[in-house]
Amino acid sequence: MSNRDIDIALSYHNATKHSYVSVRTGGHFLDWDNKPEISKIYPKLEGISMPRDFSSPEEKPLNAVGAFDLHLDERESLDIMKLAQILYFSGGLTRKIKFQGGHFHFRAAASAGALYPVEFYVICNEITGLEVGVYHFNPAEFVLRLLRKGDYRFELARSAGGSSEIAQAPASIIMTAIFWRSAWKYQARSYRYCFWDAGTILANLLATAYATRVKSKVICAFLDPIVNNILGIDGEHEGSLCVVPLEASNNLASEPLVSSPEPIRHEVRPLSRNEADYPEIRQLHSASSFTEIGELSSWTPSELRQKNLPEDHQTSFPMRVLSEDQWPAGSLGEVIRKRGSTRKFSQDVVTFPQFSTIFDYSTRGVPADFLAVPKDTLLDIFLIINAVEELPAGAFYYSASGRAFKLLKKGGFRPWAGYLCLEQDLAADAAAVVFFMSDLQKVLQRFGNRGYRAVQLEAGIVGGKMYLCSYALGLGATGITFYDDDITEFFSPNSEGLSPIFVVALGVPAKARRLYHVS
Repeated sequence: MSNRDIDIALSYHNATKHSYVSVRTGGHFLDWDNKPEISKIYPKLEGISMPRDFSSPEEKPLNAVGAFDLHLDERESLDIMKLAQILYFSGGLTRKIKFQGGHFHFRAAASAGALYPVEFYVICNEITGLEVGVYHFNPAEFVLRLLRKGDYRFELARSAGGSSEIAQAPASIIMTAIFWRSAWKYQARSYRYCFWDAGTILANLLATAYATRVKSKVICAFLDPIVNNILGIDGEHEGSLCVVPLEASNNLASEPLVSSPEPIRHEVRPLSRNEADYPEIRQLHSASSFTEIGELSSWTPSELRQKNLPEDHQTSFPMRVLSEDQWPAGSLGEVIRKRGSTRKFSQDVVTFPQFSTIFDYSTRGVPADFLAVPKDTLLDIFLIINAVEELPAGAFYYSASGRAFKLLKKGGFRPWAGYLCLEQDLAADAAAVVFFMSDLQKVLQRFGNRGYRAVQLEAGIVGGKMYLCSYALGLGATGITFYDDDITEFFSPNSEGLSPIFVVALGVPAKARRLYHVS
């Protein structure tokens, strides 16, 4: 299978679409006795406890979400305390809900179905408080487990074509996905969910790294077999998603300790009694994997932009953003600790400045190797507005370059919002529903099958930024699944050639009666 055989990604995408008929004829049920564990455990490796007395990021959340470009003189040294802070506020366990029969875990970033398929690994040089090596991070225990001793940064950099950003960073975080953990509920479609989950984590990570004065970047182009070998994963049941070098002021390049390291096979506790196989996931992940150095040369940053819609629309509404002195009090750390996924909206109105502020700070760009400059994007953003002050109810397009919401058609579309999101009241009650869409044909022609990973990841990151901005302003947000082709049809003709990628609902949370104890 070749990365350039883009029919594989297109076939997967089409085969995993939801429709009114498919959700009623699938026959899938949840076997709760076979639900996968949400933590990867190496039973024979001793855990190294991470410090818990790190400070909470005090940066104002909107600033942290909207900015990521640190000058060299602003950067600070990376030590184990800062690493612990970044890992905790990206994917750490922030609280537990006790209920009869068990616990429900909340982590720093949202995860579809609270299944947490994303795993964290750290490859580091010797930093203050931590031995040089390759580690696995367990969020629930808040420990690192040493998988390999030695400096493997150059081997990791070699996987990315000799990336100096990786080679010189004191540490890099690698995210992988254990596909079965999400597929238990979402079946073959779960490959998409894994990247959405990684994206919401990355939104937190990028913001937290900025707040701690550590520069970060998302790298998606690497030779999968090399990364998988360093981590000791098989690339089929668990696959590498992205690499995030943490560049600080103590970046020191060194000669590689080893090249082409021997495989490692640490014992891992089974996640569940049985694991169902979804060959569609394995096929697409394999077909989007880079295995030869020449494939990296085709991965140059995209200069893709949003669609240029015709100018004959009824009205364009320029954004009106809140000034910093109008923001609610609270730090990035406080927002992340309190963040959740809204389970019910009140149908109350969101002010236009609040709404504008969410979009302004969420769409300022992503530091990623598949985008040439921050204003580049693989996404087009459509909306159904139900209750935003000063905006008529209707369907809209968001122009990031024009900093405006363009009205496509007026109408009370709450029933449509609910229907398009698998007939859920959650979307019907929201003040607005945001539909991230993309020209998949163009993206795949540009990047090959690996572009499918990139577009899903970017949508998850921007959606994750909207989560943080919404909660920073005292509002709520939730990611939600959808009827694919019906969304394209609803926004036609302006959505011609576009496919829905991810959907986020925004609004005022309804107060719920607490039936549990939070610890």
